Amino acid sequence: MTDAGDSRLLVAHVLFRFDVGGLENGVVNLINRMPHDVYRHVVISLTEITDFRKRIVRDDVGFIALNKKPGHTLWLYPRLFKLFRELRPAIVHSRNLAALEVLVPAWAAGVPVRIHGEHGRDVGDLDGLSKKYQWLRRVYRPFVTHYIALSRDLADYLTGRVGISSTRVAQIYNGVDTRLFHPASPRQPIAACPFADPSCWLVGTVGRMQVVKDQTTLAAAFIRALAAFPELASRLRLVMIGDGPLRAKAQAMLDQAGVAKWAWLPGARDDVPEILRGLDCFVLPSLAEGVSNTILEAMASGLPVIATDVGGNRELVDSHRTGELLPAADVATMAQKIAAYAVDPERSRAAGAAGRARVEQQFSIEAMSHNYLRLYGELVASRTGKAGAKALIYP
Repeated sequence: MTDAGDSRLLVAHVLFRFDVGGLENGVVNLINRMPHDVYRHVVISLTEITDFRKRIVRDDVGFIALNKKPGHTLWLYPRLFKLFRELRPAIVHSRNLAALEVLVPAWAAGVPVRIHGEHGRDVGDLDGLSKKYQWLRRVYRPFVTHYIALSRDLADYLTGRVGISSTRVAQIYNGVDTRLFHPASPRQPIAACPFADPSCWLVGTVGRMQVVKDQTTLAAAFIRALAAFPELASRLRLVMIGDGPLRAKAQAMLDQAGVAKWAWLPGARDDVPEILRGLDCFVLPSLAEGVSNTILEAMASGLPVIATDVGGNRELVDSHRTGELLPAADVATMAQKIAAYAVDPERSRAAGAAGRARVEQQFSIEAMSHNYLRLYGELVASRTGKAGAKALIYP
């Protein structure tokens, strides 16, 4: 993979697992948008790399799966040290706590720039109060050149609870491809969806169906909305895209309530842009978030967003203007918010249009790429002492 004749700078992106997810999608978007004549990339997964790699459209990106077993990464240090010495990356960029410790062998191998990104709350520490996780981040602090937080909430966590100097923390939002994700008027039919009738009003969500995403609260809210507003039974329909442990549980809840015929849970799909263009409203019921790619994609698609007020969600959703925020796991409030949009389509469409405008102004993929390029350039220039490095990386 090392090419002595290739003058482009190598960025090694290190993740725990390269599979479908918001974090991974952000890496894909960044790699696809960075200038090809300046950068080359390698994606290193501590565990495995799935077919998700096909979303990277460049043919010059390397993929390395280390097949890590459960437990500490210490036993991988020699292999990582050797790998970094062979690849000689200008930048190693780790993501989230599970990959943070790779910056130790990167430091030992002489990698000049070692960046750590915080993309979301740890599954075992949704409120960020764990002393253990704060301590772990402090332990690895000397090996990190700079941090990137995807939200102000995560930046405050690093500078406040962990104690990282604010001069070492950059806050960069994820960006969304506004050409790929765009509104459709009228709403376009979703392939294989049983709710093709234009009179139906489709509320939906997209994402891995895991405990932290809490799709069962959405299923319960849908059931409650139909019970509290029986006039919606002829129109209100639920679409839940994704697979995981909560899929069967949500389906069982809908079956037991006798409303399964008005809900569609097809599993994972690879046509998310088209699916979003077929919805009328998007709901994100998560218990914790960093900066949600799916919220941004839904907003870019012209949908009003109902989201839990966790993590960076309030930095994306302008409550009462582009959507609604509510407490996590609050079934009653979620049901009320869904019903309020369903009975007032004009208000729903206005919120969706405002969300699209907000994305175009503040959360474009171009803005994200620009900010990463600037930070990469400044760090490589300062760490290597090469006067022309900044101009090379950040034209």
